[in-house]
Amino acid sequence: MNVIGIIAEYNPFHNGHLYQINKIKELYKDSIIIVIVNGNFTQRGDISIINKWDKARILLNHNVDLVIELPTFYGINNADIFSKGALKILNELKIDTLVFGTERDNLDDFYKLIKCKKTNEYKKLLKEYLNKGYSYPKASFESLKKLTNIELCTPNDILALSYIEEIENNKYNIKPLNIKRTADYHSKELTNSATSIREALKNNIDISKYVPRDVIKYISNVSLNDYFDLIKYKILSSDDLTIYHDIKEGIDSRIKKYILESNNLDELINLVKTKRYTYNRIKRILLYILLDIKKDIQINDYIRLLGFNDKGKKYIKSIKKEINIPLISNYSNNKDLLEFEYKVNTIYSLKQTNINEYIKKELNNPIEIK
Repeated sequence: MNVIGIIAEYNPFHNGHLYQINKIKELYKDSIIIVIVNGNFTQRGDISIINKWDKARILLNHNVDLVIELPTFYGINNADIFSKGALKILNELKIDTLVFGTERDNLDDFYKLIKCKKTNEYKKLLKEYLNKGYSYPKASFESLKKLTNIELCTPNDILALSYIEEIENNKYNIKPLNIKRTADYHSKELTNSATSIREALKNNIDISKYVPRDVIKYISNVSLNDYFDLIKYKILSSDDLTIYHDIKEGIDSRIKKYILESNNLDELINLVKTKRYTYNRIKRILLYILLDIKKDIQINDYIRLLGFNDKGKKYIKSIKKEINIPLISNYSNNKDLLEFEYKVNTIYSLKQTNINEYIKKELNNPIEIK
């Protein structure tokens, strides 16, 4: 039996994701599929338009056996930290195969890039680009492109490189397997792409052809901009923004300078961003401020169960004694470990009704599908 891991945001879950899961079932008929999924916040620094409990229910209804929550700190960070947290948990769950979507047919380019990153030529070129004011990811990708003629320009390929590099560096006994995406990430037309679907929702365009039928009812058209007044308050009331994760001297003064000139999130980000601090990085920083994520944050590693079917339940019981980090099935018995999640999800619930998991008893335990 194969144990397949998937790392995902599912913001929202669409037909391309369903294709990937069905393809796994086709390739590995006797398998357990484990998904570790972002909770109520995303790696792109935004609010999830489907809350984590509804994501779990959707996945269990579409052939996933076990759904795990990716802790918020890992889930809203850069590709390397995102990958590090997700793979550490999936390795504890004894997966043997990691499946992910890419724009490429095979993994050869990724291994070439990883090999290149170990060379002195790469390190020298990287330093040159950093000295020119490029952000670290941009400097890295430009260096790799110049040395290998391989260009990474989509989130899926960037994450794929991080996944494989994390597996290689930690010598995890996990086989990477890519499934080529069925839609163009850069396409402005509505496709099986979470980005285009979110854009369509903003413009009141029908998305029913692009998501499974049961998904529509769970979607809420929410974004980080809905929390802009809260972000503005946090910025104006803070004496020192450099206490927050990923904020260094210089960018803090730009945020302070432009916050009073901005009427919404996009205006603020576009005024603040620089060559080194990209749009997405600034957006994540504003999310860190909203969620009060500081540089001295202490991260607890654990496995938080969001849901399972009978097959998933039997599997988690079979490996329970081999897991080296806490396995959490409810909040009530793990308040200390989940203190940070309590805070960030309470903030999330300020703009979302009926989903405060720490008040509603039915959201205290994993969803179980028979």
